[in-house]
Amino acid sequence: MKILIADDHPFTLQGTKSFVESCGYKVIDTCTNGISALNLIQLHLPDIAILDINMPGLDGLDVANKVQENKLKTRIVLLTMHNEMTLYKKAKEYGIYGYILKEHAQTELKKCLEEIIKGNCYVSQYLENDLIVDNKNENDELTKLTLSERKIIELIAQQKTSKQIAKLLFLSEKTVEGHRSNIIQKLELPKEKNTLLIWAIQNFKH
Repeated sequence: MKILIADDHPFTLQGTKSFVESCGYKVIDTCTNGISALNLIQLHLPDIAILDINMPGLDGLDVANKVQENKLKTRIVLLTMHNEMTLYKKAKEYGIYGYILKEHAQTELKKCLEEIIKGNCYVSQYLENDLIVDNKNENDELTKLTLSERKIIELIAQQKTSKQIAKLLFLSEKTVEGHRSNIIQKLELPKEKNTLLIWAIQNFKH
């Protein structure tokens, strides 16, 4: 059983690696961003990849999507601090095998890996309670956006420029501009100057 782990917090990454090894599994690689994670998955084809959802470059959901698109056999486990129904639904669409809240990873990761080896999926029991009640406060418009787009909106709400956003998310400025155009289209905003900035400040209260 070969396992890859990706998390952009070195401390969490090391802790997860030690924990997985203490359960008797072989960790073949670790990395700190989604692009490296995808490259390593394609290179080594690990049995399981444990990914943080929030990572620079590509996030955990993006990687899961690519793994599914490329029909790779690696089974994805997502570690997340979010218990939003929209993210979980996306994760299910991308065929992930495990979905665990970070704060409970210590108690649930071992069980999750055991279930995946048996061919089952595992969703955090702490999450399921929250998922039964869909979050009515979730802005309906935001559900149209991908996690990457939501991160960009959040930074726009903080009045960051495309150049600053590109630097923070390890993207090119052109990519950020592309995302901005997509967001404007998805939200059906008027094509006026600062239209996205005004919408972001009014609607993004995270």
